[in-house]
Amino acid sequence: MTLPAGAQRLVAVLALRGRLGRSRLAGTLWPETEQHRALARLRTTIWRVNRAAPGLVSGTGAQVALDARADVDVSVLVDHALRVFRGGEADPAAAWSSEGVGADLLPDWTDEWLTDDRERLHQMRLHVMERMVESLCEEGRFGLAIEIALRVVRADVLRESAHRALVRAHLAEGNVGEAVRAYEACVEILRRELGVGPSRATSGLFADDAGRGHLVWTATAFRGGPRTRTTAPPAR
Repeated sequence: MTLPAGAQRLVAVLALRGRLGRSRLAGTLWPETEQHRALARLRTTIWRVNRAAPGLVSGTGAQVALDARADVDVSVLVDHALRVFRGGEADPAAAWSSEGVGADLLPDWTDEWLTDDRERLHQMRLHVMERMVESLCEEGRFGLAIEIALRVVRADVLRESAHRALVRAHLAEGNVGEAVRAYEACVEILRRELGVGPSRATSGLFADDAGRGHLVWTATAFRGGPRTRTTAPPAR
């Protein structure tokens, strides 16, 4: 089924926001159009959607909504993510597969109304991926854990929690040298891009060994990883 651009946006707004009043919906979709014209465009757009997909949009009264039987992928992902955050989903990968979490929401659209929804899903996606890293390390699946941690770092290179997830994954696998390199890369990125040092949560992963120029692993990795202190190569 192919819908015109305006019809696609109507369906997207309703999928993301749920039931909306006509005036608010029209103002969201056509913010620079006079209200009476925006409402007229909304009526036309609802008709076009229902001509292509009968019954998909209900707009007989003051409210407009998608048919309750419509499957909304974003809602499924959000529900799974919330279960992960509450600890009710033991396997985050069952919620958002590692192949399916890489793209932002409707990345080719520039509509202003989409900004908050896109950022909300983006943050939720990164948090779930970080939780996936932890779960995979606990299962001993270090290669996939490190791959996903790297994806989070690439998605937001200034996100310290992503760098910490990567460092901890290397530590959990016993690769202290790799962990030190990942840590030092994080420190350099923050210094170069923001002119700041790492937070305590990040710097606390390692400490100078009594001023001797050696980094010492002070942080416990994930629950399934090693827990002993390990001396690492000198920091550059």
